[in-house]
This record gives sequence, structure tokens and C-alpha cells, in this order.
Amino acid sequence: MEYLFSQLSKIKELLSNKFILLLLDYDGTLTPIVKTPSKAIIHKDTKGLLQKLSRSPYCKIGIISGRKLEDIKNIVGIDSIIYAGNHGLEIQGSKIKFESQVSPRLKSIIRNVATDMQKQLLGIKGALVEDKGLTLSIHYRLVSKKDMLAFEKIVSKIINPYIVGDEIKVNSGKKVYEIKPSVKWDKGKVVLWFLARQQFILGEKNVLPIYIGDDITDEDAFKALKRKGLTVFVGKPGNSKADYYLKNTEEVSKFLRLILNLQYS
Repeated sequence: MEYLFSQLSKIKELLSNKFILLLLDYDGTLTPIVKTPSKAIIHKDTKGLLQKLSRSPYCKIGIISGRKLEDIKNIVGIDSIIYAGNHGLEIQGSKIKFESQVSPRLKSIIRNVATDMQKQLLGIKGALVEDKGLTLSIHYRLVSKKDMLAFEKIVSKIINPYIVGDEIKVNSGKKVYEIKPSVKWDKGKVVLWFLARQQFILGEKNVLPIYIGDDITDEDAFKALKRKGLTVFVGKPGNSKADYYLKNTEEVSKFLRLILNLQYS
């Protein structure tokens, strides 16, 4: 994995004369990770860059987030963007409305897990259960070290029977557990769906997919786009499947500006 800004000539050549399908995660990518999800507000400069890019005839933007669809739509607030919420289980944009077929039984299990988490984590100060309908996020960034053992025991007790029964999937993110129904749909399949759709719309036109993300759930997208596009991890370089990395969200904005300048040069 190479530092993106150390390979500028290669990146500019790759981006030139291409239709850009720009796909981004939200938390940790367009905004820094903060103590609670409600405080992760996109900076006006970053939003301005996305607005300008969304008006380019040579760029289409999709935001693929673990947040609930209505939440990510409202917080970004740009009509011309395609939004995928709940890790792609629900998608909405101009002339697009999609919801993955999660069975009533699996939806019921997610509701049961949410109810149990909310009840049993009441005594753990700082634990936050984010109920997103189709999925759950269990945040523990504000849980003190002395309460972590009790927190982990409660979470494990609730989720383990469903994991054993292959009824839910659990990903560990940045001080959060992401709990999803066990369906064969993830960010990797979502980005390939976006890519196939854009290629169909444009016919033979050369489409370059770019995916930028910072978390474990983004690895499915990096893997899916291997040798198909440009993938960028945000954060300290490690074992990510991405081709390049950027150090932080400020550098993501800098890269968006580079794309914008090339689009209108």
C-alpha cells in the first residue's frame, strides 16, 4: 500500500479522461471519528467539494455508510448523490430505490438483539446502542476501562447464540460493534452493483471506480475493486487491501479537490 500523494503523476494519469465513479464511506472518511455519531458533521468545505463534483458531467458520487439511510441522507444533504445506508442494505438516489431482501425472521432477530442490548447495557455508563432498523451499532468509545469487562460479557452473551446459528454477522470497528443480519450483501457487492449500473448507463465509456474508506467494513469494497479501480484507505497504513492510503480526513478533502481540478482542467 503506497501513500497516494507520493504517486501523484501516476494518479493524475489514471484519473485523466475517465468518468469517475466516486464511492466513499462517511465516518472516519469524510469526517473524523468523534465521541458520538451525532457530532460527526461534514465540514462545509468538504461538502462544497462534493457538491461541485456532483455537478460534473464526468463524475457520479455514492456514499456507502453504516448509518441508517435517512440519517446519512440528511447529514450530507446533497440531492444528486446516491446514498447507501446500513452498509448497502438500503439504497436511494435519483431514480433508484432499493432495499435488500432481509427476511422477517432476521429482522425480528435484529429487533430482539436491539431490545436486549438496550435493557442489559443500561448499567454500563457510556455504552450507546444505535438502532438503525436493519442493523445495529454498539458504541463503546465512552465506556471506562473498569466497565469494559462487564460490557464485553453482556454483548457476548446476547450475540453469541445468533452468531452460532449464523443469523447475524458482527464486525469490530473503531470502538464499535456492527451487528448485521446474515445476508450475502456487503460493501463489496454494493460497489460492484454501482459499477455495473454506471457502465450500463454509459455504454462503452471508460468508468473508473474510486473507493475511499477507513474501517474494516470497507475492506470488502477494496477487495471487490482490486485491479478494477483505485482504492484508498484512510489512516495509518497496515494490512488493508487498498492500493493507496491517505493519512486523515483532511487529506481526503485534498484528494477530492485534486479530482475536481482535473475534471474541470
